[in-house]
Amino acid sequence: MSSLGDLPLRDDLRGREPYGAPQLDVPYALNTNENPYPPSERLVKALGEAVMDVAGTLNRYPDRNAAALREDLAAFLNADTPGVGLGADGVWAANGSNEIIQQILQAFGGTGRTALGFEPSYSMHPIITGVSGTRWVNAFRDEDFGLGPARAVAAVQENRPDIVFLTSPNNPTGTALPLAAIEAVLEVAPGMVVVDEAYAEFRRAETPSALTLLDGRPRLIVTRTMSKAFAMAGTRLGYLAADPAVVEALLLVRLPYHLSAVTQAVARTALAYGEELLGGVDALRRERDDLVAWLRAGGFRVADSDANFVLFGTFPDRRAVWEGLLERGVLIREVGPPEWLRVSVGTPDEMAAFRTALSETLKA
Repeated sequence: MSSLGDLPLRDDLRGREPYGAPQLDVPYALNTNENPYPPSERLVKALGEAVMDVAGTLNRYPDRNAAALREDLAAFLNADTPGVGLGADGVWAANGSNEIIQQILQAFGGTGRTALGFEPSYSMHPIITGVSGTRWVNAFRDEDFGLGPARAVAAVQENRPDIVFLTSPNNPTGTALPLAAIEAVLEVAPGMVVVDEAYAEFRRAETPSALTLLDGRPRLIVTRTMSKAFAMAGTRLGYLAADPAVVEALLLVRLPYHLSAVTQAVARTALAYGEELLGGVDALRRERDDLVAWLRAGGFRVADSDANFVLFGTFPDRRAVWEGLLERGVLIREVGPPEWLRVSVGTPDEMAAFRTALSETLKA
């Protein structure tokens, strides 16, 4: 049996590690920022019926432009952020927001081009950037994991990137960006500015969306996903909002019929039941805020979070803490800056189990 080293792999891929969070069978999985509330029986039935409706047509290719789905996504975004006025021609969908990011890099990045981000942030941004042959530049965040306009502008002016990634709320820290920082970057960026809003539905009431900045800014892209707040991680549906010209550009790099008929049907059904699916968001926000207060009262450092997870620390040996929690049936994520850990917000029972496990681990 040959090894990877025997294959004519691209030189720039050698030594890289594939992305992946541990997939372990544990009582309390709090490591991948999923929505812990599964579809109701009513929705499960509707999803089954939607799949049955398209099952008899699976011998045919799906709508390659996902026109009906994009209409539904535009309607959702217009309701989520009144005044945006998006049409279906300004919305695009793909298999998870990672494919959206990949398509953006294929269209606007590539050999001889540069993408810039501010780490710690979503680890797939530099990974997909590298795989696309684009050079990655890490400009770093502030010490509190925020990003002020001055730092952001200075990094863009110094590096002149073709693509800037801004993540708000940011993963793994949970921190959100002020619109002033995004606007400042848009003023000086020579290329595309991508605001990754995968966790936008969990943001606090006073935290605005970058969707409000779209009008008159043809180089701004706002990405979203149905994996988190919509509790549809298994559907793999990501999408973006942008000027229609951006969507036209992505049509040049998308694979033919990239979204299956089943994916489109399931996503449209989920959007139709959006009120039910998003009904757990307020509860998760309350659990998050309670968890932040509990951790801070216990003497931990905690990053401000507008997401459905919390970054906390600091631990001289975070691996030992992670293993102690795992021994007690609680799986969280060893990710982000050294000495910090990230826990997804779950149900009240799951969070109670996490608190108990953390307390026991630190006393052991």
